[in-house]
Amino acid sequence: MNPETNTMLTDEGSDSSDSSTGPYDSRLLHGWFSTGGAADLDEHLRRYGPPPLPRAQGRRPAMHLVRAVEEAGLTGRGGAAFPTGRKLRSVAEGSGRPVVVANGMESEFASRKDETLLGLAPHLVLDGAALAAAAVGADAVHLCLPRTREDQIRELHAAAEERYHRGIDPLPVQVHALPHHYVSSEETSLVRWLNGGEARPAATPPRPFEKGVAGRPTLIDNVETLAHLALIARYGPAWFRTTGRADAPGTTLVTLSGAVRIPGVYEVPLATPIGEVLNSAGGAARSLSAVLVGGFFGSWLPADQAFRIPFARSDLAAAGAGPGAGVLVALPSDACGLAETARVLAYLADQSARQCGPCRYGLPAAADDFAELAWGRPGPALLNRLHQRVGLLPGRGACRHPDGASRLAATALETFADDVRRHLHSGPCAAAGFMAVLPVPDAPGPESEGWR
Repeated sequence: MNPETNTMLTDEGSDSSDSSTGPYDSRLLHGWFSTGGAADLDEHLRRYGPPPLPRAQGRRPAMHLVRAVEEAGLTGRGGAAFPTGRKLRSVAEGSGRPVVVANGMESEFASRKDETLLGLAPHLVLDGAALAAAAVGADAVHLCLPRTREDQIRELHAAAEERYHRGIDPLPVQVHALPHHYVSSEETSLVRWLNGGEARPAATPPRPFEKGVAGRPTLIDNVETLAHLALIARYGPAWFRTTGRADAPGTTLVTLSGAVRIPGVYEVPLATPIGEVLNSAGGAARSLSAVLVGGFFGSWLPADQAFRIPFARSDLAAAGAGPGAGVLVALPSDACGLAETARVLAYLADQSARQCGPCRYGLPAAADDFAELAWGRPGPALLNRLHQRVGLLPGRGACRHPDGASRLAATALETFADDVRRHLHSGPCAAAGFMAVLPVPDAPGPESEGWR
């Protein structure tokens, strides 16, 4: 659990941390601010009651739940921001008995939102998994977590067991501990692992909603998405839409780090301008040059541009960015954006599944070029070669790993264009040797740890 968990959430002018507010003012982190502690099952039931599961009607899905999520406008909070209702409907209308998978892997090292949510409100996530299973007519529910979180795995296993034995959930939630590699959180990696294989991405089509775990239609949703679903099922789509914007309703969890005064996980209404989101963490601790939006697969944006952009998919897309896993990293002006990017690219190259040419050859080559730009004595041909290599990565891989790395590199070359020219002319700047701002792990690669 991240101890620095904060919120700027307001509902109709009242702070959600106010314990006197009613249930319709509750959002994901409301319970933690009411009590200052994680919610056990009894506390959760006192606050919310049991999940409003429909009465069993054979294998029929609960389409009213699907319609409620569609009307709410909930989108996935794991990275792609895909409409959750549409995904539910596709699985419910598929051929075969569905399976539900809750994705809590959170391989994005700049993010702590899922770990925080599972630590503070585990039963809200488990409610969402049970409700999603009812919505699509599933008979199996899985929760996937990185095996590095041993304590949280034990706690969630115990929570799932307690719920089932007390009759809260009609289906037992199976908690799994997977290898913690960057690409292991990709939805086809989860399916492949649950089917007895390695936690590496698989080629598509078919997508998991068509043919996933055990060859059955499989709903895979991020744990934050499922927690929102649990609240929509209780309070309705109109309530969900009272926060955020008409085309970007609800709240989202955002991990703020870098040069902000109070780093941590915050809950904010969608479409809040990025500058205001950073202010919720006490604002910038130093002068900023850029903001990384979306995480390691995200985009660098100049700080003055980023501050004005609403944190919503459509607005970010217009700026060449996306919300990703809900990550904002404030880069101070005295840091080297090229060195920060080079460190991340080296990590991403090391973390690839090595199943296709772009990951085996293209990404490592681009990472090496970027390292030369950041710390070496690059010759005049390097920049053209780097642009060419970065441009060849997207759309050619077996999964989207090279696409994300390419986006990070391309936006760095654009946002830090002045630094690129200085590095090419004079060599590495003094800041290139400073301590990293981005939380790039220093860990052995997947081949040494294994994929199973």
